[in-house]
Amino acid sequence: MKIHEIIRSSRKERGMTQDELAKYLGVSAPAVNKWEKGVSQS
Repeated sequence: MKIHEIIRSSRKERGMTQDELAKYLGVSAPAVNKWEKGVSQS
């Protein structure tokens, strides 16, 4: 399983939106979206 798949499945298991995860981590929602698409890992 690749990191973007792990991020997405973990977020969904917790019932979180990308926006909620972004706020929790202190990053932007577009950053989380990129991570989940495998476009960016930073």
